[in-house]
Formats: sequence, structure tokens, C-alpha cells
Amino acid sequence: MKALIVDDSAGMRAYLRMVLKGAGIEVLEAKDGVEALAVLHAGARADVAMLDWNMPEMDGYELLKNIRADSTFNSMLVMMITTETEVSQIEKALAHGANEYIMKPFTRDVVLDKLQMLGLQ
Repeated sequence: MKALIVDDSAGMRAYLRMVLKGAGIEVLEAKDGVEALAVLHAGARADVAMLDWNMPEMDGYELLKNIRADSTFNSMLVMMITTETEVSQIEKALAHGANEYIMKPFTRDVVLDKLQMLGLQ
């Protein structure tokens, strides 16, 4: 299995990378939505994309909409991992195709449980 981590925080990417690699998951990374789309359009494939909402250049919500607008990525699951805790933001992300939503801060077990709920662990 392969995951794409998209977060402007190098520390958050490092933490998620550690959690995922510890679970035997291959990891791709991008610092924002623009870079993530470049990685995906270059042919990289991920089973799940883990998107932060608040990033420069292109935020995670815009990236989510781009991913869902491209049939090439229909099989990719999307998990928002963000500080956005407003119910309206959660509903907005889920309505536009996010499969799961994790609020920061979170633990390793939360990530692995969500992956299991998505059928990826």
C-alpha cells in the first residue's frame, strides 16, 4: 500500500511518515496541493492521500476538489488531517469526497484505526 502525505509542516510529514512506515506503508510526500498534483500527474499512485487543510499555494480542500474532479484518481481514498474542527468544515470536506477526517492533534492509533476503517490495514 502507498500513501501520499500532503502537509506544509515538515514535522507533521515526518510524524505521519514514521507512523505509516512503521505499519509497512510506502510513503510519498508533498508540501502543498500544487506539489501533490505534480507528484500525482507525474504518474505516482497512492491508495490514500492524507491532506492538511491549511497550506500555502493550494490548500487541502482545493486539492480534494481537484483529485475528485479527475477520474484518474477515482480509486484513491482521501483522508483530511487538519486543525479545522468546525462541523461545517468537516461536512464540506465529506460532501466533496473526503472519505475520513482526523482532527489535529491525533495519535498513531487514530491514524491506524482510520486506515483500518477504510479497509487499508
